[in-house]
Parts: sequence; C-alpha cells; structure tokens
Amino acid sequence: MLGLAFGGYELSGAFRRAAQASFDSGLETDMDGLIAAADADPQGGVVLQDRFLNHRFDRVYSGLYFQIKPEKAGATGGQISRSLFDKAIMPTDLTRAGPLTWGHAPGPDNQRLRVLAQRVDLSISATPDPNDTRAYTFLVAGDLSEVDRQTAEFNDTLFWSFLLLGMGLVAAILIQVRIGLQPLRRVSEALGRIRDGTARRLEGHFPAEIAPLAGELNSLIQHSEEVVGRARTHVSNLAHFLKTPLSVLASEADANPGPLADQVRRQVFSMRRQVDHYLARARAAGSLDVLGNRTPVEPVLADLTRVLSRIHAARSIAIDSASPPGLFFRGERQDLEEMMGNLMDNACKWARSRVQVRAVKDGAQFILTVEDDGPGLTEEERAQVGMRGERLDETVPGSGLGLAIVRDISKLYGGFFVLDASPLGGLMARLTLPAIA
Repeated sequence: MLGLAFGGYELSGAFRRAAQASFDSGLETDMDGLIAAADADPQGGVVLQDRFLNHRFDRVYSGLYFQIKPEKAGATGGQISRSLFDKAIMPTDLTRAGPLTWGHAPGPDNQRLRVLAQRVDLSISATPDPNDTRAYTFLVAGDLSEVDRQTAEFNDTLFWSFLLLGMGLVAAILIQVRIGLQPLRRVSEALGRIRDGTARRLEGHFPAEIAPLAGELNSLIQHSEEVVGRARTHVSNLAHFLKTPLSVLASEADANPGPLADQVRRQVFSMRRQVDHYLARARAAGSLDVLGNRTPVEPVLADLTRVLSRIHAARSIAIDSASPPGLFFRGERQDLEEMMGNLMDNACKWARSRVQVRAVKDGAQFILTVEDDGPGLTEEERAQVGMRGERLDETVPGSGLGLAIVRDISKLYGGFFVLDASPLGGLMARLTLPAIA
C-alpha cells in the first residue's frame, strides 16, 4: 500500500510536469507566431499581421493573451491582445532561461497565468539608418486552469486505478495466504483432534512440503506411546516383584506370632501403603505424556456405582449417581477410576445409608462431588486427612492413602480436590479435573 501511494504521488507529479512542459511549449509556439507577425511601422510602432496569430487572442478573456511593451520609458507603440480587453499583464517571480523569461501573473476573471517574456528588437523602416531599431518586450500568457484540469482528471483516473489495483493485490494476497496455509491449518486441526482424543495420529494427505512434518509428528507420538508403555510395564513388574515378597513376609509373621512378627506386620503394612501410593503416582504421571487421552465420565461412574453397590450390599448403602452424557475427562480411564473409586469407596465406608455422586461440566473442567450421610469430620480433621492423608480410625479397612492418591493424581492433571461438610450430614469431597471443551 505504501508503494502504491508513493508510486501514485510520483506519477501525478510526473504528469503535471509533462502537462506543464506541453503548456510551456504551446506558449513558445504562440510567442514565435507573435514575433513573426510583428513588424515596425514608419513611426516606430508595431504592426501585427493576423495570419501568424492564434485566433484565441481575439476572444475576450479566452485564456490566451499577449502584450507588447516598448522598453524605453515614455515610448509609444505598444499593443495588447483583444482578449485582455482593458487589462494588463503584470508578471511576478520571473526566472530567466536563456533568451526567454518565465513567470506568473494574475489574469482577468481571476485567472492564474503562466507568462513567457522575450526581448525583441524591431527595425524602424522610416529612417535611412539600417541599424536604427527599437526594443520591445513581448509577453505571452496562458491560463493554467487547463493544466490543473488535465492534472485533476489524471489524478482521478490514477486514484481509482490504483485503488482497484490495491484491492486486487490485497485480495490476491489473502487468497494466496489462505490457500498456501491450508495444509498447516489441517495439521493444526489434526493435532486438535489428537489432543481431544478423537484421533491417535495425523491423518490425511499433505503436500510434499508438509508431509515430513506430519511424519515426524506421528513418529514422535508413537515414540511417546512406546516409552510410556515400557514405563508402565516396568512399574507393573516392580509392583508384582515387591508385592510377592511382602505377602510372604506377612504370611510368615501371621504363622509365627510374637513381638518380632508384630513389628514385621507393621512394616509390611507401611511398605504396602508406600508402594501403592508411589506406583499410582508413577502410573498417572506416565499417562500425562500420551496425547489424545479421552475418557467418558458417565460409563466410569456407572461401573463404579454398580461395583461398589455390590461390595457394600450387606450394609444396604444406596448410591445415587448422575453424570451428563457427552462429558469427557482429559486423561486416562484408569486414573479417573482410581480417583473416583477412592472417593466413592471412602464415602461408602463411612456412610450410614446413602451416598450421592454428581458430575457437572464447568467450562474446560468438570466437577465431581461425592457426599455421604455419615458422621462427617471437623474442620481440623478434614485438613489432617485431606492434606496429609492420615488415618483417623484404624478399625475401618483400607490403607489410608486413598485421599492422598486422589490429591496427587489430580495435581498431576492440573486439578484439585477439597473436603467440606455435606448437606446430607456427612463429608463432601469435591474433585475438579480437566474436561474436553
């Protein structure tokens, strides 16, 4: 746009200079005709022959004028054109260029005149001396409105032409960018589908310039999945390797009661808690590195409700759960099951008869609330359990690390959970996790 504006300015200036030069050339032609038509009379005056003159000199205020003035003060014999009527040419800002002098002057009818002046010596034929001459100043003036009109017409044509050209260039650039960047937009959309879990790879055909990028991204995704898969295998192997010796130690302690056996059982229990805790954290951390994780919440909640209802059937615990369809957790199913299962199982253990579970969408997150009608906890007890994962009652089955595992896994996903009092009378756990927007 700046280039077009600068080019238009330069073209306009060049055209005006050319129009001005053409106008000046016409004035020089009229000056030559005026000089050719001029002759001295016997008394030393000037006589003009009409056949050499431009007929515009005869029309009043025609825009073309001449004036002949003797250079000697007080001399007679000057003439003016009929077109000047009773006016005179009074030139200003004169500039000499060789034998010619150029300038400007105000003209009749508020015209702006371009003036050409030249000194001419005319011989006086009435005297016998051939060198007897009289000097005159010939002035020819033309109205510059014609130059202004031509320049204005040219500028108008130039403006609309350059405006159409500029709009065409902008449209061409927009089309070129839109078409040229279409493959990159397809890559971006494909990555969005992978991030949302609707695809596992960059799919589709890409131009030769983009195909290597798509191939490298697919290779990177595959490599990440392989690394995470191997890490999970190692974690699983480690879990089995540690749990078997711990089970043997626990069995030996049960078979040989005594102070040493009690100490062994306590240490085995502590080791099992720590193994379960850190294995859960390791598995959750590994799952975060895999693109495209996407888990529907409703079926997971339904499965957990069915399983826990059977486990706690002897106590007649009623589990009321609800989740909107189309709600997806941005993560792996087993991590969601780990967190939801711990919260729901904890609520079932402490509930008297009722557990209520609700999942709701909140922008790019979803909120899971688990409530029970049990005895509940004081504010100090909620802080003790929620932050440090400590057990308050050893008579209830479990490792005591369920809430700590929920806290750690939710933090890995950028979520969090809090404990509060429930309107049902017991405890309410609120878990916030990322959702598919």
